Amino acid sequence: MPNPVETTPSHIPVIIIGGGQAGLSLSYLLKAQKIEHLIVEKHRIGHSWRSERWDSFCLVTPNRQCRLPGFSYSGEYGGTDAEGFMLKDEIISFLEAYAGLVNPPIREGVAVTRVKPGVDGAFLVETTDGIYSADKVIVAISGYHTPIVPRVGAAIPAQVPQFHSLEYRNPDDLPEGSVLVVGSGQSGCQIAEDLMLAGRKVHLAVGDAPRAPRRYRGRDSTDWLEEMGHYDMPIDEHPSSERVRQNENHYLTGRDGGREIDLRAFALRGMKLYGMLDGVDRNIIRFRQDLTKHLDAADATYLRIRKTIDDYIERAGIDAPEEAPYVPCWAPESDPETLDLTAEQVGSIIWCTGFRMDFSFVDAPVFDGRGYPGHDRGIAKHDGLYFIGLPWLYTWGSGRFAGVARDAAHIVSHIAETLQPVAPEPVLV
Repeated sequence: MPNPVETTPSHIPVIIIGGGQAGLSLSYLLKAQKIEHLIVEKHRIGHSWRSERWDSFCLVTPNRQCRLPGFSYSGEYGGTDAEGFMLKDEIISFLEAYAGLVNPPIREGVAVTRVKPGVDGAFLVETTDGIYSADKVIVAISGYHTPIVPRVGAAIPAQVPQFHSLEYRNPDDLPEGSVLVVGSGQSGCQIAEDLMLAGRKVHLAVGDAPRAPRRYRGRDSTDWLEEMGHYDMPIDEHPSSERVRQNENHYLTGRDGGREIDLRAFALRGMKLYGMLDGVDRNIIRFRQDLTKHLDAADATYLRIRKTIDDYIERAGIDAPEEAPYVPCWAPESDPETLDLTAEQVGSIIWCTGFRMDFSFVDAPVFDGRGYPGHDRGIAKHDGLYFIGLPWLYTWGSGRFAGVARDAAHIVSHIAETLQPVAPEPVLV
């Protein structure tokens, strides 16, 4: 066996891990500062939009909120439907156009396997295509990495195929029969609606996700909330502080021009609603008796948002049309306890139960017990390490098109102020 050879890795001042909207935004700003950098992307630009969304997926925030550094939907991109909601393929086209503008230095199809601090203050970045050294490393891979499938799924009969929302594409790809959707966050509600509109019988296990109005008092609710400064509120000023990062996203949809999602209305159209999944006994699914509680809690959040808008309109003296009070259109007579997969001819189950973060490739002491990185506006508690694209990294928009530009500008400004290139240390290969 040959002896290890000492070699000096290729040195790049700044390495960005991830080639989505966050990585491209950073590249645009670093190029403006004339700072040498490289994006390392495991797949290709915009991979998650291309390969990890269902066919009818669309944004839930208006296109006008798609604002990246030097590139906005209605401006440089030339979009003509600012109040609409881009579909999956339109999002990809938007991102491709931005990539064409940025023209970033990028290595696609290269995975980062380890990031570790070097003895000289630089980082060693191990990839499937060799080792780099870098003065600064920015992790730009969002916070949705490993699909969560509850352990109870192992008890479900093998003849009922199970899928995660990550794998769902369209109703025609599923086996025949009715479908059990587990989880009522944005993905769960939108996939359940997609199946219902295609004529599938849908059973939905409802969790504790809140819901939000779509249009209210003459405008999209996001218009009001943006005008009120909600989307500019830093996390340290939020009433829930860092706990807000654990909150479920409010469910609503941009489908067909945008509309509210009211699960009570879905029930009137034939969707069967249940509480949270509690266990499996062969072909019998057991549920907690908390459906009514979850429906009421979602409505309470919905009404609280409406009241917040009402109060703002009154304080500001705005002339806005009145809205009729919300009246629930349906309520369960009792909370159902079980679902017989055989009797209800359930042909598949879709787990809309979220994702875990996985930053295990980053070998630095910056993570808490849940694996969340300690940082201040994306600047990690280890010199030279940064994170971007995480939900509520700094504001509500940090994990979305709406706020990533601000976070990228803050990080690049910090890099420009602190970058002091060092010589890479030799490594044994």
